[in-house]
Amino acid sequence: MKNSIKVGNITIGGDNPPVIIAGPCVIEDKETTLYIARYLKELAQKLDISLIFKASYDKANRTSIDSFRGPGLAAGLQILDQIKKDLGLVILSDVHSINEIDKAAKVLDIIQIPAFLCRQTDFILEIARAGKPVNIKKGQFLAPWDIGNVVEKIASTGNRNILITERGAMFGYNNLVVDFRSIQIMQDTGYPVIFDATHSIQLPGGAGKSSGGDRKFAPVLAKAAVAAGADGIFMEVHPDPDKALCDGPNSLPLDGLYDLIKKLMAVRKAIS
Repeated sequence: MKNSIKVGNITIGGDNPPVIIAGPCVIEDKETTLYIARYLKELAQKLDISLIFKASYDKANRTSIDSFRGPGLAAGLQILDQIKKDLGLVILSDVHSINEIDKAAKVLDIIQIPAFLCRQTDFILEIARAGKPVNIKKGQFLAPWDIGNVVEKIASTGNRNILITERGAMFGYNNLVVDFRSIQIMQDTGYPVIFDATHSIQLPGGAGKSSGGDRKFAPVLAKAAVAAGADGIFMEVHPDPDKALCDGPNSLPLDGLYDLIKKLMAVRKAIS
């Protein structure tokens, strides 16, 4: 039986409509991040959906030493805290080292385990012990049934507020493919499963010193994931993805989200 988890006033999983997790790949600056957050809040109110805002304060796993990483822990958390307090949004971000966890947990409502770190046992246990809901990004190198081992690590601490996010699997070099059977397989752990529509169309390292991607396929995969029973859709979004400082090729433009989310909710209604 699939569990639901509650974060603030949002319930994820069970018979609830899909939650939308959206925001920029990384905090580029305060003004842009606040603009995106306000836009998403207004959109959520118009569509009457549950929204979680995501943005990274530091992307420690960039392809190149020259890649933009974000403002860092202190400055980034300050911006996320302002968004949380001013707009009342539930906040999700990823942590990349144990020494970030305590400070991040004071601001974040959901702590995300990055895909590349989803097998680091000590790191996972420390995140779980922070007592906040945890979103596990399934590594591109894991089979969907392998995520059960990660779930067990988190649950061993007594923390059962767990989300699992599918983000595609390696398909040769510099490419990903999605097996939609994974949604049900991972839901069989008993926890809600989110589908990351934008990272799943990424081309890791495909641009040489950065990752490529083809954003036109993200809506296709998002609709397929909802039809397959996903409990939420994760999307990285930007006012002008072609000018984004991180993951622009696979980010979606803000002005197309209203129609996309309407379609996602219609798909969910059709299969209910």
